[in-house]
Amino acid sequence: MKNDKIISCLTHNGKVNVRCISSTNMVEEARKLHDLSPTATAALGRLLTITSLLGKEMKGEKGTITTQVKGNGPIGSMTVVSDNIGNVKGYVSNPQVDVPLNKETGKLDVGKAVGNQGTIYIIKDIGLKEPYVGMTPIISGEIAEDFTNYFAKSEQTPTVVALGVLVDKNGVRAAGGYLITLMPDATEEDIVKIEEALKNAESISKMLDDGKELIEIAEIVTGEQNLMYFEDDNIPQYKCNCSKEKMEKNLITIGKTELNDIIEKDGKAELVCHFCNKKYNFDKDELIKLVEESK
Repeated sequence: MKNDKIISCLTHNGKVNVRCISSTNMVEEARKLHDLSPTATAALGRLLTITSLLGKEMKGEKGTITTQVKGNGPIGSMTVVSDNIGNVKGYVSNPQVDVPLNKETGKLDVGKAVGNQGTIYIIKDIGLKEPYVGMTPIISGEIAEDFTNYFAKSEQTPTVVALGVLVDKNGVRAAGGYLITLMPDATEEDIVKIEEALKNAESISKMLDDGKELIEIAEIVTGEQNLMYFEDDNIPQYKCNCSKEKMEKNLITIGKTELNDIIEKDGKAELVCHFCNKKYNFDKDELIKLVEESK
């Protein structure tokens, strides 16, 4: 299987920006780590994909972006975090959610699983005192439509968002997405050309499954072959940066009283990372040391 990849291009004489990602490996890794149902794989996979794309645009080595989707559907909430390379980690409240296929399309019904009411949150942290927090209502639960609405309402940026995850009995066959952003000087002619191209384009997951390269996909969805193409060597991955030291800090934050209560009742503690399910065990001596540090 090919490595995941992100590319960025300028088209239409620099008046349109298009970013494309192949995210098959990161979504498959999430599926295996969290034992996701097909529907949960598609839902969380779409959120992982868009968050990786957005994370790649973050400035600063320590910049991160967190996206949350909190809908009224049975999947519950979903949370994904990306660094500035596009490495992501995420989890979903109900990883085994199961809903019937969409009757109209015959495909996995992500919208029904997520719900059509609720909120999406985008939290950008570039190291300042307070992170930027944007939020908009969920309009369909299909994720791509919800983020298109976010860009229009919260950032006032005309943006086309396409996300797709193709799942079969063996796991994730293809996953990816693209963002097409119009610059302020984009003309009506540019817009019409892109609209026509999008009408004729297949889904992003289908194009990736057929073996198309990201640069080909960028050309197809913009109707433009004269692209200014940017690529780097970074390979975005599903990557959790949890550690025992971080878990120690989490334990300290619960306070001296609560820690002493754990020591008296259990004499030990086990913490599990939401993002990768790795378990961290603390014995009685370690907990006593943490109590001393929490004074």
